[in-house]
Amino acid sequence: CVFNYNADAADKNVDSGSLLFDLAIIRKATANFAEHNKLGHGGFGAVYKGFLPDVGEIAVKRLDRTSGQGLEQLRNELLLVAKLWHNNLAKLLGVCIKGDEKLLVYEFLPNRSLDTILFDPQKREQLSWETRYQIIHGTARGLLYLHEDSQIKIIHRDLKASNVLLDSNMNPKISDFGLARLCSGTKTTSITSQVVGTLGYMAPEYAVLGHLSVKVDVYSFGILVLEIVTGRRNTDVFDADEESSNLLSYVWDHWQKGIPLEITDTLLLLSGSRGLQDMELLKCVHIGLLCVQENPADRPTMLSVLVMLQDVDTTNFAAPSKPAFTFANVRNTTSSSPSAAALSANEVSISEFHPR
Repeated sequence: CVFNYNADAADKNVDSGSLLFDLAIIRKATANFAEHNKLGHGGFGAVYKGFLPDVGEIAVKRLDRTSGQGLEQLRNELLLVAKLWHNNLAKLLGVCIKGDEKLLVYEFLPNRSLDTILFDPQKREQLSWETRYQIIHGTARGLLYLHEDSQIKIIHRDLKASNVLLDSNMNPKISDFGLARLCSGTKTTSITSQVVGTLGYMAPEYAVLGHLSVKVDVYSFGILVLEIVTGRRNTDVFDADEESSNLLSYVWDHWQKGIPLEITDTLLLLSGSRGLQDMELLKCVHIGLLCVQENPADRPTMLSVLVMLQDVDTTNFAAPSKPAFTFANVRNTTSSSPSAAALSANEVSISEFHPR
């Protein structure tokens, strides 16, 4: 894609001032960022629960002062998400920028992020296959909206389990657009000097060569699907045939041997009705492998993914080719790690905001 962004043109339909919160209000809402209100800590900072009388419960992302997500990325997130509206995207209510404090205010989602449940041995029992399939389907819908259906076309660049939030009904909402890139023009791929994202979820052509397209998100989605099916992190080490392997090679090995269902999370194998569940599990493993193929051109679009998710007959699905194992030796790397490279001219630039 070609990335061009005119802040003045983009701001025509966005009242950015209405999206700014006063620091004193946020401090009061979170009891001055009290420890008992802390929901967790991600790659860029902590998240706190709060309450605003005219809004209700909120989640406040407080960026670390040493965070790689600086003022530019925070403004990026504000302007991008303000123009987006979809059931499977987290709703950004506004931001606060005051001195060293950089805050993002989101709607509060009671079940937090997918990773806090999926990778917890006890909490994972909450995730029936029906719920997991709902999360896969909803995340696919959210990505399709970003890629094809929204007013502005966006590549998320950091889709992962911790950036998929869950509402009270376990419906998924994609969050954290600080690394997102606008996509416009006729080209389908661009080269960027600033490679940002999370190792293990990054497509090889992007991580190594800086080639950026919507297929980067498709790759990340494929990783996420395989994590949901297996209940394992992509950075976990698997023992297979007397040697260690990562999630992708582990799944591919079982696919090649014709035993893909053996990778399934053991908690799912204990459920009663297995007929439909096994069909959908097999379909999701197939889709996941199609999404993580080494050649971006071989990966499906998110529209094709949704069609496949709704298709009962999988015999017409393409056979997946061997996935890339670029990060086979990366272990326990879960935080985003922005490049030290200077911002390129392709980065989103936004005009100055002033609090109301």
